[in-house]
Amino acid sequence: MKPDILIISELPPWGTDGLKESFTVHHEPNPAAWDRMIDKAGPERIRALMTNGTVGLTAAMMARLPNLELICSSGAGYENVDLAAARARGIPVTNGPSTNDVSVADHAFALMLGIARGIAESDMAVKRGDWARAERPAEWQGIRRPRTMVSGRRLGILGLGTIGKRIATRATAGFEMTVSYHNRKPNPELPYRYADSAIGLAQDADFLMIACPGGAATRHLVSTSMLDALGPEGFLVNISRGSVVDSAALADALRRSAIAGAAIDVVEGEPQVPEFLLTAPNLIISPHLGGRSVEAVRAFMELVKQNLDAHFAGRPLLSRVA
Repeated sequence: MKPDILIISELPPWGTDGLKESFTVHHEPNPAAWDRMIDKAGPERIRALMTNGTVGLTAAMMARLPNLELICSSGAGYENVDLAAARARGIPVTNGPSTNDVSVADHAFALMLGIARGIAESDMAVKRGDWARAERPAEWQGIRRPRTMVSGRRLGILGLGTIGKRIATRATAGFEMTVSYHNRKPNPELPYRYADSAIGLAQDADFLMIACPGGAATRHLVSTSMLDALGPEGFLVNISRGSVVDSAALADALRRSAIAGAAIDVVEGEPQVPEFLLTAPNLIISPHLGGRSVEAVRAFMELVKQNLDAHFAGRPLLSRVA
């Protein structure tokens, strides 16, 4: 009999195809329907569960599954998985390092170019039939924020992990940007300037890229003081976790022109987006899709399958984190 697997994170319709030959797959991304899905499948039948860092897995949800043996987080993040509860049950947890980093790095540049060049607002103007107004540089229109170049500018990266390094490579090789970074400690092997503090990083950046992990340690790391340090000509781009940026502070900074603009792929409390963000000026929001390219989904689902196969064959897991 094939082991039963419960998947509670969102996937495209074809996303589970690679698992169905070896496993009985139950896929339900809607939290309101999880209990119904578990009851339908039989709580005692579920032996492995797949989630992601944003959706996570609570202790209460684990308690619903008495025979749960393995938890797989599809992306690099797993901050919302209750690791203490998993350890108490002896349930190993895996993640998906380096499966979507290329996709996220690409999306980071799409957001950075989009906000710098005013792509979204220009698109809307043209579609309203206002080509003439849309084609003029913003400063000719009396708009405070002009369209600007990305090439040759200063990029500060908060969190130079796997994704941050890929962003830095694109920035230097493709756009001749000057890159600096801030981590908990410097890496002398990296060719980029290390900033001693997050505030210092923001002060010396034209574009501030947030690429650090989520979780309690980085919650609201980007606050009013950091946005003020970025300054009225600076742009914020967040492709990490919504919790890293204080959403209310960001909206306030945009309204008072403390920064030039922002482009974010993640929001605190997503998928709900606060009204004060929806109405903030000079802001692009994409719905946490940086890591959802076809290639990335295939890569992280292959790693999930490899971990599942290893577990049920009694072999060591490939990417165990707890």
